[in-house]
Amino acid sequence: MSHPATKSEIVSSEEELLILVDGDDREVGFLEKSACHDGAGVLHRAFSLFVLNSAGEVLIQQRASGKRLWPDYWSNSCCSHPRRGETMHEAARRRLHQELGMTAPLEFLYKFEYQADYRGLGAEHELCSVYVGHSDATPVINTTEIGDWRWIARDDLKRELDTRPEQFTPWFLMEWERILRDHPAALHA
Repeated sequence: MSHPATKSEIVSSEEELLILVDGDDREVGFLEKSACHDGAGVLHRAFSLFVLNSAGEVLIQQRASGKRLWPDYWSNSCCSHPRRGETMHEAARRRLHQELGMTAPLEFLYKFEYQADYRGLGAEHELCSVYVGHSDATPVINTTEIGDWRWIARDDLKRELDTRPEQFTPWFLMEWERILRDHPAALHA
């Protein structure tokens, strides 16, 4: 899929410090992003964001091919990590703008811990806060983070998840299922 509006901006690095937490989300230190993703991963704070438009479609992105973990996989609209001294809400708003050139009112839904290995090349081990936002803006994607994007109807997304789940990131699969089950009202503007 080809989209005319793009930008190229480096907005994160393997050297940036992530916030380490315990299972109760208490800060226990800081560690470089690369080290957080080595081996089975080190538990750190993160967020995932789902943007929906007024037609009820979900904005999904294909992760850039240069990503260390899950390159070229389809995922939720935006996900990343808060920086030291930044609230989760501030981080989600910042990254939505950096990756997709968008702003949207955000609603916190829930927080959960997960761990997922990627082909022996590293892993995610995150305490992840999940948000939903609503916008009809056309994304301006940051090509260092995103390879492609599309709005997709929920029924079409369900079909793709049922028939080709291996094309999606593990956190997206877990989060979308839980949103549908526990937070369906958040999907409506």
